[in-house]
Amino acid sequence: MPFVCARCGFTYYFNPAVAAAAFIFDSEGRVLLIRRAKNPAAGKLGVPGGFIDYGESAEDGMRREVREEVGLEIDRIQFLVSFPNQYQYREVTYPVVDLYFTADAVRPRSARPLDAVAGIEWRFPIDVPDEECAFDSMRVALASFLNLNDPHE
Repeated sequence: MPFVCARCGFTYYFNPAVAAAAFIFDSEGRVLLIRRAKNPAAGKLGVPGGFIDYGESAEDGMRREVREEVGLEIDRIQFLVSFPNQYQYREVTYPVVDLYFTADAVRPRSARPLDAVAGIEWRFPIDVPDEECAFDSMRVALASFLNLNDPHE
């Protein structure tokens, strides 16, 4: 539903912003989780990622966000799933399309909490409770990963 100026006819479409995040794995199969330092969802678990800047690909933006949040370089990046999200910032709720990837940490022991990150944890994906996830889109992405990697199938 676009905004149309009644006076001049200018039309503005409220398209969603794009964010990218990564389930980053170590050699033991554990995923890197961050404890969010700020709202929305301060104190909840997330995965490194954030908004894509103008002119960036999703992969490049995700790499940049991972470096900014946990200081890691990643490789073997693969797209996992996308899901719509609502991101509350100050008094505005922004529509977002979250793109989730999987990746391997180049040097997992060098991970450290940096920008907007209160702490980091390495856990096996099956050990991440839904109620600790910062966003609905992360729950969907985690479930997608677990379904794709179910040893019983």
